[in-house]
Amino acid sequence: MAAFVTNCVSVIFMVSFVFTIIPCLVANTTITIDKDAHIADFDEFLQKRAEKALQSSLSAYNPHPEEVTDNFNKQVGDLLLGGNVTRRNLKKSDCMATNPIDRCWRCDPNWAKDRKKLARCARGFGRYTTGGMAGNYYVVTDPSDDDIQNPRPGTLRHAAIQEEPLWIIFERNMVIRLSEELLITSNKTIDGRGAEVHIAYGGGLTLQFVQNVIIHNIRIHHIYPGSGGMIRDSVFHIGLRTKSDGDGISIFGSNHIWIDHVSMSKCSDGLIDAIMASTAITISSCKFNNHNDVILLGASDGHSEDAIMQVTVAFNRFGKGLVQRMPRCRWGFFHIVNNDYAQWQMYAIGGSAHPTIISQGNRFKAAKNQFTKEVTKRDYAEESEWSKWQWRSEGDVFLNGAYFVESGAPLHETPFNGKNKLQFKPGSYAGRLTRYAGALKCKASQPC
Repeated sequence: MAAFVTNCVSVIFMVSFVFTIIPCLVANTTITIDKDAHIADFDEFLQKRAEKALQSSLSAYNPHPEEVTDNFNKQVGDLLLGGNVTRRNLKKSDCMATNPIDRCWRCDPNWAKDRKKLARCARGFGRYTTGGMAGNYYVVTDPSDDDIQNPRPGTLRHAAIQEEPLWIIFERNMVIRLSEELLITSNKTIDGRGAEVHIAYGGGLTLQFVQNVIIHNIRIHHIYPGSGGMIRDSVFHIGLRTKSDGDGISIFGSNHIWIDHVSMSKCSDGLIDAIMASTAITISSCKFNNHNDVILLGASDGHSEDAIMQVTVAFNRFGKGLVQRMPRCRWGFFHIVNNDYAQWQMYAIGGSAHPTIISQGNRFKAAKNQFTKEVTKRDYAEESEWSKWQWRSEGDVFLNGAYFVESGAPLHETPFNGKNKLQFKPGSYAGRLTRYAGALKCKASQPC
């Protein structure tokens, strides 16, 4: 027993850390209460859900993440080499899609008749996320949220707590002011296409101990902390929740999550937080504005469970009024690819606890402030330590004095070799790849 404990705590940096910590996590599936969970009473129902979620996250972990990044870059390269992203061709085909995820569904004028086609379009680490594809459609007709223990049928809260898979859509434009955080169960898609849907001026979305959720084409802003209380998180369970932080989207102990074409701003805490052994996540084609702490990936330096975290951040626009954490990473493997960054106020990409960060094909435009030119920021480590962390930049474009401080081992194989060799810097295409980031105004019988 002593030898086992020694092996579990004697974790080394970088890749060897991951292969050490995973057997420890598998062998110790007892879940303890964490203040970030906002759970006041960790009862038997939640204990079972948490244990199931952890095993699911461990199964979702890919021991060869470079294969995922290479495949993602191949898809981008194939699209660009195909020549279908010029303004002339966009006008000719009436297709407004400029990246491989959008090309999968946005050019179809009949998208409203086959909404679930979207579930086949995820890429990156969240590529197996299908959301509510296996279930029925649920139409939200009522924007109210006045009963968090017994939500009314037709409301978003009633749809989100159902046990079966559901593809959730909206009857009309609506602003949904959540009385408290909305707890979403597994196998759900929230699809705002065809309506202008705002989650605003109340609680945010919480994905806790769940799997297989798609959040698509909605607007999330002005999210405030909740006071907590007895909140239903399942048809079969009501739990006592403590005060929530005011995150736009909170991902806790969950996997196979895809957040796509979401516009986010002005939340009390983070816009997106993913913590506590969450993994297999893609954040794509989103638009972020006017916020301090944008994306947090990893709870704290002391939460080694996040060693299995693998996240793709792609085709997003980090726009005006952003300060930091685009994203801020801990422990895991993060592919940050073909995003467009504009004038951050502190730094763009940061981290601690030796994460692996691969930045490829991004466009970084620094602000005028001479003290905020650096893209990267390492926390809680001396250079003798962080110099071993693998933070690599490839094909990025730097404007207005921006620069990326690399560290660690170089990439063993570049995804731009051979067949995928592009004759231009991929970062120069970040603008057009992110041109339609954020929530779209989709109309039936027309390409989005």
